[in-house]
Amino acid sequence: MSCKSCATGGCGTQRGAASGEKTATTGCGSGGCSTGAGSSAGCNKLNSFDWLSDVAMPGLKQYDVVEVKFKGGRKEYYRNVHQLDLTTGDYVVVEMQSGFHIGAVSLQGELVRLQVKKRNVKINDDTKVIHRIATPKDMERHEQAVLRDLPALYRSREIVRELKLNMKLSDVEFQSDNTKATFYYSSEERVDFRELIKMLASEFKARIEMRQISLRQEAGRLGGIGSCGRELCCSTWLTDFKNIATSAARYQNLSLNPAKLSGQCGRLKCCLNYELDTYMDALRDIPTIEKPLETQKGRAYLQKTDIFRKLMWFGYGAESTWHPLPISRVLEITELNKRGIIPESFEVLTPIGDKEPVTAAALNSDLQKLDAKYATKISKKKKKKAKGAGPTAAKPTSNGKAQ
Repeated sequence: MSCKSCATGGCGTQRGAASGEKTATTGCGSGGCSTGAGSSAGCNKLNSFDWLSDVAMPGLKQYDVVEVKFKGGRKEYYRNVHQLDLTTGDYVVVEMQSGFHIGAVSLQGELVRLQVKKRNVKINDDTKVIHRIATPKDMERHEQAVLRDLPALYRSREIVRELKLNMKLSDVEFQSDNTKATFYYSSEERVDFRELIKMLASEFKARIEMRQISLRQEAGRLGGIGSCGRELCCSTWLTDFKNIATSAARYQNLSLNPAKLSGQCGRLKCCLNYELDTYMDALRDIPTIEKPLETQKGRAYLQKTDIFRKLMWFGYGAESTWHPLPISRVLEITELNKRGIIPESFEVLTPIGDKEPVTAAALNSDLQKLDAKYATKISKKKKKKAKGAGPTAAKPTSNGKAQ
C-alpha cells in the first residue's frame, strides 16, 4: 500500500488479502512521504538496514520478536507468537493496552535481538504480541484514523487558547481503532490540563493521553531543513540529546549570536558538540593570554586565534594591522615580559619565512573577492538588459555613411 503524499506510489509492502501474495517495494527514497504509520519525518527515519535478511541461520530458530514502527519514528517490540511470515514493510495489527493499533514491520531476525540488548528492553511473557497481518479492512480503518489527526490538532489548539493554557500542542496520534488519542505537547512550566482532558474526551469521543516532550523531541517529530541544507539530525538519526553549553561555541571561536547558534527548536544546535573534542585537544597547546604583550612599540592585544594552524594574531591598540605569531614566539615574549625585558617589536622577532603582518580587512579578502565577483556579474547582466531594451544604433559603413 502506498502513502498518499508520495508521488510514485511505491512505498511500503502490501500483502494481498485473498491470495496472500506479497508485493515487495523499496519505497520512493525521496524522504518526503509518510510511509508506514504516517511518519512525518520521511521514509527512512531511524531505520536499520537488515544486512542479514538474505542470510540463512542454520540450526537456529528465528528470533520471535519483531520491531514495529509507528508515526513519528516511534518503535516498539512485539512477539510474533503466531509465527507469521512477515516481510519488512508489512503492516501488522499489534496489541495495545486498550484495543489495537497498526504499524509497519521495520526490523526482524537476529538484528532485533541486538537492538533489544542495546536498548535494554526486557522481553518476557508480558510483552505485547502481533495479532495478524493487516487486512484491507484494517488498513481502511487505519487511514480513517490518520485522517483525523490534523483536524483534531487544529481543534485542540483552539481549545487550549480558550482555556489560556501555557502549552504548545505539536502532534496528535489516533489509535487505529479510534478508541484512544495521544496528544504530544511541550511547555516550559507545569500545566494543569484536567479540564482540557475532559473537553477533548467529549469532543473526540476517545480516551485521551497527554504526553509531554522536549523542544528537541518536538523538532524531531516535525522534521525540517537545517541551516546546513540537510535534514535535521534529530529527525533522521540522532536519538540521544546531550546537554549543550555556550562554552562549546567559545572553544570553537564562534560568535555568541543566538540567531546563528540556535536550531529550529530554539535551543543550541546539537552539532556544536560534534567537533568539540577535536577543538579541546587542539587548545591544550595554546596558552591563555590574560594581559597584552609589552613591546617598545606599544601594547599588543590578542585579536584572533587560529587554533589548528597554531597562530595567534596581535594588534597594537587601534591599529588595523594584525601580526601573526606562532605559539612558541608568544610564549617567548610572555617569558621576557615576566623578567622585565621589553622587546622592540614583533617584526624584529619574526624570522624570514614566517607569516607577514596583514590587515584585518585582508583576512576577509576571500569573501570580498567573492562579493565583487558576483557584483560584476549582476552589473553586466543589467547592462545587457539595458542595451537590449534601447533602440538599435545605426552602424557606420566604410565610407562614413550610416546604414
